[in-house]
Amino acid sequence: MSESGFQACEECVPPAEAFSVIGNETRLSILEALWDAPERPISFSDLHGRVEMRDSAQFNYHLKQLLGQFVVRTDDGYDLRHAGESVIQAVLSGSFNQNPDRRFDVEGECVACDGALDARYRDEHIVISCSDCGQRHGEYAFPPGGLDGRTDEEVLAAFDQRVRHLHCLAADGVCPACNGRMETTLRREDECCLRLDLQVEHRCVRCRHRLCSTAGLRLLERSEVVSFYRDHGTDLGSIPYWRLPWCVSDEYVRTLSEDPWRLRVRIPLDDEELRVSLDGNLVVSEVERVASRSHSEH
Repeated sequence: MSESGFQACEECVPPAEAFSVIGNETRLSILEALWDAPERPISFSDLHGRVEMRDSAQFNYHLKQLLGQFVVRTDDGYDLRHAGESVIQAVLSGSFNQNPDRRFDVEGECVACDGALDARYRDEHIVISCSDCGQRHGEYAFPPGGLDGRTDEEVLAAFDQRVRHLHCLAADGVCPACNGRMETTLRREDECCLRLDLQVEHRCVRCRHRLCSTAGLRLLERSEVVSFYRDHGTDLGSIPYWRLPWCVSDEYVRTLSEDPWRLRVRIPLDDEELRVSLDGNLVVSEVERVASRSHSEH
């Protein structure tokens, strides 16, 4: 690991050099032209025609600077590499040039006090919390581009799907930011993203990207849980995660042991309760249905 924190790699382009390559208006225009092309690869002449630069020699110079790291040349012409696509996606997401501040109307009640929920977008995150008691119901990254052309309701629906996707990847050991290896840790802390007694933390060993949540959030895509709701006439995918108490509160999580970690998550619904047992990596070990019990019992 270098002093800057980036992992050393003999074959890698130094980060400062890579960013200097794309820190040029013409080179960004070339990447955008490749992105917008209806079909790729694209010939030199067609690519040149899509970029507003008359001097062919200057255009060729800037194109060569992108070759290898951001653009690939084939027998059929030029195409974007994954790094080039990532640059354009970052621009389109608004992460480089947008910093909106916006509030949303959000349906649902606080799991702690039944108060009204409030959603706010700031610093590329959406935060959902109770306007009465302040209980957090989630704080996760959401690129600014996701706000464009969407109503409040559509933004929150997209946010719900994004949170589900992020935590599904993280719990499966894949970093949603860099695709590196994600490790899962259970810990008790006074302060965490949801102010929980028991926090689930996913952290990437490569880029240090971090997500925290309840254990219940891991179960949103489990077939047993989806079927449980379907048997009760409800589509689990249609309910935003913040309206599911077992996804945002650890009141529904019982610690069976800490060495090794063993948890049980209760999911009450109507006259039944689904109990899901998990290990320290959030791997499901047992699932059972029982008659519903009060929220204070486990």
